[in-house]
Amino acid sequence: MLEIKLDIFQTLAFTVLLIWLGDFLRQKFPILKKYCIPSAVVGGLLFAILACFLHVKGLVDFKFDSKTTNTLFYCLFFAASGAAAGLSLLKKGGKLIAIFTFLAAATAFLQNVLAVGLGKVLGVQPLIALMTGSIPMTGGHGNAASFAPIAEKMGATGAMEVAIAAATFGLISGCIVGGPLGNAIVQKYGLKGSATAEEVAEMEKASQKTFTLDKSRSLKATCLMFIACGFGATLFAILKKALPGVNLPIHVLCMLGGLIIRIIYDVFIGEDEALYECIDSLGEISLAMFVTMSIMTMKLWQLADLAIPMVILLFAQVVMIVLFAAFISFRLLGKNYDAAVMAVGHTGFGLGAVPVSMATMKTVCDKYGYSKIAFFVVPVIGGLISNFTNAAIITFFLNLYSK
Repeated sequence: MLEIKLDIFQTLAFTVLLIWLGDFLRQKFPILKKYCIPSAVVGGLLFAILACFLHVKGLVDFKFDSKTTNTLFYCLFFAASGAAAGLSLLKKGGKLIAIFTFLAAATAFLQNVLAVGLGKVLGVQPLIALMTGSIPMTGGHGNAASFAPIAEKMGATGAMEVAIAAATFGLISGCIVGGPLGNAIVQKYGLKGSATAEEVAEMEKASQKTFTLDKSRSLKATCLMFIACGFGATLFAILKKALPGVNLPIHVLCMLGGLIIRIIYDVFIGEDEALYECIDSLGEISLAMFVTMSIMTMKLWQLADLAIPMVILLFAQVVMIVLFAAFISFRLLGKNYDAAVMAVGHTGFGLGAVPVSMATMKTVCDKYGYSKIAFFVVPVIGGLISNFTNAAIITFFLNLYSK
């Protein structure tokens, strides 16, 4: 069998080419946009399938030098995620943010309980079963690509392949179930939107707001995120010595570093939305790079023995999140129209990602009316706070079954 080895720079270049390929295919096939499948997933998965075919046929094996750069990119992404938080932002949502934080954490916990419990019945190793729980579902491809290597180090062979496949399944299913769920709730309770025309106009204006990303801010944003990662790595080293029996993912501590950097900057220098846009851009680039690298290096042939159990585990997750959103999230969030839209958003990031939440909520709101609070609270929880709560829950479960 021919072995093709790519060094670190060749791997980086190849990764970018796959992202561009995914972006090109998204433009050519609108269904990929409809279901919010990222360019990184499209390009990376196509190559992974090709690599699997060539391996099974005994023709070619690919070897990539991606470990160090992958760690760098996913730590930068999570540092940028932490920096997305601001004290003023968290104060605006008040009670609903507190309730939704609890709901998101409860869902993530139950996703892992369901994964391990049903996995035991199906004869699936707990660490592999966890790759169908909150890691890919609430966490999406980002968490799948960052936590799966930790599970593999613990002995869970094939964890990356399962986690990425589960995250892709979650994205698609989240797009499918959100709209029908919202429609059913609205119809059952006779609800309708109450936002005024002025509020709708205000939201549209905010969505069109742009910032000038100048050289100085871009440099500052990059430097701040490197400092955040340095802080996270230092804390990681300290905690590793202080708590030798506990596996603490370094990217979670980098996310904490980003949060601390943001708070310090806001207090002593002041909020700078243009700077935060630069940080967001760095985070998006890093996300695309490390997700693509993670997917393109998957060994899909290792999924053969897990096919049927994994399908059962994934469909069980869909049923659970739909029932939770309909009967718990909707009621605890107020049992009104805003709560219905937020319940739809919960299925979106509970199965896929915040863009799925936004797309499915918009579908419901286009039909029944706008919900200003839903479009504020859901991104704050799904895109920010749940990253922290989910990371803590995942770490707990990984440590529980690593022994």
